[in-house]
Amino acid sequence: MIRIALAGCGEHSRASHAAPLARFAATHPNEIKLVAACDLNSERASEFCRSFGFAQAYEDLDRMLDVEKPDACVCVMPIEKIGEVGIKLLERRLPCVIEKPLGTSLPEIERLARVARETQTPHMISVNRRFMPYLSQARSWTQQHGPLRYARAAQVRHRRSEPDFIWSTAIHVIDALRYIAGDVEKFEVAFSRGEVSDATWYLISLRFENGATGQVEILPTAGMVEESYELFGEGYRARVTAGSGTQRSLECWADGERVIASHATEDEPEDLRNGAYQEVEEFVRALQTGSRPQPSIDDILPSARISFAIAELVGDAQSNQR
Repeated sequence: MIRIALAGCGEHSRASHAAPLARFAATHPNEIKLVAACDLNSERASEFCRSFGFAQAYEDLDRMLDVEKPDACVCVMPIEKIGEVGIKLLERRLPCVIEKPLGTSLPEIERLARVARETQTPHMISVNRRFMPYLSQARSWTQQHGPLRYARAAQVRHRRSEPDFIWSTAIHVIDALRYIAGDVEKFEVAFSRGEVSDATWYLISLRFENGATGQVEILPTAGMVEESYELFGEGYRARVTAGSGTQRSLECWADGERVIASHATEDEPEDLRNGAYQEVEEFVRALQTGSRPQPSIDDILPSARISFAIAELVGDAQSNQR
């Protein structure tokens, strides 16, 4: 039985990690044990124990790791703490899940990557789009129908005007297109700022190493929450819509006919729709088989480099406009 601890009991940890861990433990008895939950707020850690079945609450991470000696740790930290705590776990040689975006700067992320290579600690980066069922199905389906020629993604949000949005959140869609279409050879970015808010909107053009092209639209203050992905090749098209609740669908067309049309149902749990549960499955199965979980820091690092490069380019351009 694999003994798993959770570090960080905030709202993101609740929905994207604690809930799917509890679901896996309930549906796979005797495979994993949720031994402890840790948070600086001891009451939140205790509430996670009551709600999700973690056995013991802690407010000190080192004490939890020393006392419980878990086989693995899922780490969900504030962005400014991701690198520091991630390095701690890697240097302890403790298999772990680390949240994106891996740090607040590219040098910080590069250091985390170096530690991972030096220690060779099994680890996994939490980027749930790589495990989202509809997007995984679309990726597999298009691979069966020939080379991808064009990919398009849009990330739409409501009142997300934080300046770090491009590298802290938009990295999700950039990484998803890299996962689908392959590594990026070059990119260009156009941007605009609105008159009502200071939020920056982005149009990112991509050329992939395999010759395919793509675009990513990042619209963080467009009044709704939605992500969409469209994949095109000779004679085929796949479209995935991913939003909140039942706002999820997959449609595929081949030779002029729609051959797949699937929509989420209201009774399907969110963690099964958004890939969080499938992410847990990948991590646990890798630990059980002694294989290395995917994706690793090195798998995600190119997406982080692109995201921070875009932030720097746009920041420089905005400074020159002032």
